[in-house]
Amino acid sequence: MIAREGTGFDVVLVSGEPYVDHPLSAAGVIARVLQAAGCSVGIIERPGWGDETDFRRLGRPRLFFGVTSGSIDSMLVNYTPLKRRREKDEHAPYASGMPDRAVLVYSNRIRAAFPGVPLVIGGIEASLRRFAHYDYWDDEVRRSLLLDTRADILVYGPGEIQVVEIARRMEKNTDLSGIPGTCIVRKEQPAGFEEIPAFEAVKSDPGAFGRAQAVFSNRASLAQAHAGRFVLQFPMPEYTPADLGRIYGLPFSRVIPPHFPEFRMAQFSVVTHRGCFGACSFCALSLHQGDRVVSRSEASILAEIERLTRHPDFKGYIDDLGGPTANMYGMDCPAPCGAGNCLACASIDRSHRRLIDLMRRARAVPGVKKVFVRSGVRYDLALESEDYIRELSEHHLSGLLKIAPEHASPKVLRLMNKDGAKIDEFRRIFHAANRGRRQHLKYYYMVAHPGCGDDEARALAREVKRLERGGEKPVEGVQIFTPTPMTRSTCMYHTGVDPITGEAVFVPRTFAEKKAQKRILLS
Repeated sequence: MIAREGTGFDVVLVSGEPYVDHPLSAAGVIARVLQAAGCSVGIIERPGWGDETDFRRLGRPRLFFGVTSGSIDSMLVNYTPLKRRREKDEHAPYASGMPDRAVLVYSNRIRAAFPGVPLVIGGIEASLRRFAHYDYWDDEVRRSLLLDTRADILVYGPGEIQVVEIARRMEKNTDLSGIPGTCIVRKEQPAGFEEIPAFEAVKSDPGAFGRAQAVFSNRASLAQAHAGRFVLQFPMPEYTPADLGRIYGLPFSRVIPPHFPEFRMAQFSVVTHRGCFGACSFCALSLHQGDRVVSRSEASILAEIERLTRHPDFKGYIDDLGGPTANMYGMDCPAPCGAGNCLACASIDRSHRRLIDLMRRARAVPGVKKVFVRSGVRYDLALESEDYIRELSEHHLSGLLKIAPEHASPKVLRLMNKDGAKIDEFRRIFHAANRGRRQHLKYYYMVAHPGCGDDEARALAREVKRLERGGEKPVEGVQIFTPTPMTRSTCMYHTGVDPITGEAVFVPRTFAEKKAQKRILLS
């Protein structure tokens, strides 16, 4: 049973976000997966954290507490890139209901309420803090969240496979060591683990921090010393299309609670795949979901859409058909080679044939009026198929398409691991496909990324002016780079050095510099 009230649950999940029985809800998915494995699950959503009262509501679970901040890091939710509290932001005030460092705060409250209870932490906040990491908000290197929370085990990545195995082992009271996609703390480093520079070294030595960054991977057995103990990472499990079909085929009600109306815009979204091989330096996705695409089968996706047509709230519109990058569907790795550069791999099918076929079949399902694609599109990949651009434009847009050139400076783009060389070609094809339609491109740009000074900001401003002279309104919002744990860009921000090439990188650090760059772009 999944419930918010009662006692005697096998597992109690604590989430910083409201719980939604939906495949896009972090707690919702884990709850359903555990239920399918035979566990009873209680949910404590957005608990008060002033004392332990809310954490006692469902009693002590038989197996463990599972703790997550939700689908977004609590520090990103609570603060702007200039470290201003979001609820005090005059432009977009927002109160999350979460404490800063929610996973740590919730874990401490649980430990106080139920000493000795098994504790599992997960979600993106924990996933990106599995090792020693640079914390932008404290401007220092913090140790692994495993040690601060005193959790028994940390789950990184989406976590469905891991959490079921954790429940199985706790049921049998067996050791938690060796579960793929998890981290634990042990007194000794086992054989076969690659040791990365210790917490004490990376905290005091930027060079050691860079060396650690260069080997971060979900595919490796890694060990990092912390004051005589070792944080051990076991490689992430390989998800399969069958795994995703099973997970997204669970009986989610998709009922949106009244206190979480912002989730309604995604009520009838359908996830087509996971992972991203774009390897953007500033993006943490590959360190969470993985750097390989895993696509669901067409049959699994179409079966989900058919179920949606029978939902009492369904009006005929699929809110979004996509994933981390909408047009990577079907670009699964045919034979993992370990080279780590899927964008340049000739073995990956970039034809978009599977995706075009899926889009056509999805909108042909009886009861479906329109299937929207609102996930971002990788425009350089889209150029591999003009048929895809036309199909998308004619049938699946709601007036705009989101793309992310990010910048115009070749130097900054190289540090971002982006290539802006083909943007004009994409614009030409898109506008030709949309002649006579009132549809436009929405561009995402970023300022104050490592390597971006005033000259580079002015180069970006000139590009924006050029697009405006061509009749476009490309800038609907400008993002100031925010360093998030474990990314290459964050390492550059902290150390002033690119950990891959070893070159020195200019870093705009002061708020004045960052605001000046944004003003240059918007002036």
